[in-house]
Amino acid sequence: MDDKRAPSGFPNVLRKLGAMTAIRDTHLVEQSLLRTLGPLLGVLDTSFYRADEKGNLISALHHSLKVVLKGEARSTVENVEEITNVRDIPETLMSLFDSVRVLGKSCSSKIEGDLHICYPIRSQGELVAFFIFRREKEVTPVEDAIIHGVLEVFTNYFALLDTSQRDQLTGLLNRYSLESNLDRLWNLISARRHLAADGNNKRSPSTETYWLGVLDIDHFKKVNDTYGHIIGDEVLILTSNLLKASLRQSDLLYRYGGEEFVAVIAANDLESATRVFERARSKIEQFQVPQVGRVTISGGFCSADPTVLPKEVLNRADSALYAAKDAGRNRVYFYDTLIIEGILKAPGSGSIELF
Repeated sequence: MDDKRAPSGFPNVLRKLGAMTAIRDTHLVEQSLLRTLGPLLGVLDTSFYRADEKGNLISALHHSLKVVLKGEARSTVENVEEITNVRDIPETLMSLFDSVRVLGKSCSSKIEGDLHICYPIRSQGELVAFFIFRREKEVTPVEDAIIHGVLEVFTNYFALLDTSQRDQLTGLLNRYSLESNLDRLWNLISARRHLAADGNNKRSPSTETYWLGVLDIDHFKKVNDTYGHIIGDEVLILTSNLLKASLRQSDLLYRYGGEEFVAVIAANDLESATRVFERARSKIEQFQVPQVGRVTISGGFCSADPTVLPKEVLNRADSALYAAKDAGRNRVYFYDTLIIEGILKAPGSGSIELF
């Protein structure tokens, strides 16, 4: 009989679902999902693993609650940890993900004495993420039904939010998404740098350097004036697809406006970052666009230094882009090199407000 009754926290879950669908930030919605399901299932630790279209893991979000006792006082400490480097996941956990992926349904596995239960999260029929938690016993039929219901609400609402942060023409993240998430992204980069500096931290990522690039299609106005806006739109779509093909799934690519794009990538060093941006430039240069022929891009990039305001970093990359335009286009320049060569002046104490 117990398994047929709704959990005592069911009304609270409905309130949390209402709160979740009032959020307008996709990352906060993911956190809200874990805050909703954790207490319902009576667990302190829940995780959300996002996957790309091939099913490869690209990021993880861990939510945990720790009960702290101080004398007779009892309090709960919450911790949310966002991880973009997921290469060090144990093989046992990867096997559980593989089982869920192959079977297309929730699975459980005993790992180091704990029962790990994993649910697939789908959007438009495609696997996009995994929800996973640990506890001593399997879920009841009622709990299973509620988990599926909460995940369905989450995926439907998340899809709506994601659409609002996408450029309708290219499908890339839009300027609103970039401006909304720059501070969060900078906090994440700063946290990962501190983790990397901690040699005793086993979860320290091997790649801790990030780079921000601004890329622009050369002579795009001429394309519109010569061939019309329909062909111009095709050039934008083709360029977007080529840029996406040049970057990794974990890299971020935005259509910043018009014919301009912003990319945030992870690379071990300047040489590796340069290869990424040069690969993108070369791939576009070599492609023959129907009716138009060859199209090129120019770009500028710099280190995504968490000690520098993100607006200033974006401004520096933009300055390097314009230097590439002035030098003849179809090239990508690194901001610091331009400073050393005296082509650009080092920034003063002020900064330009871009947003």
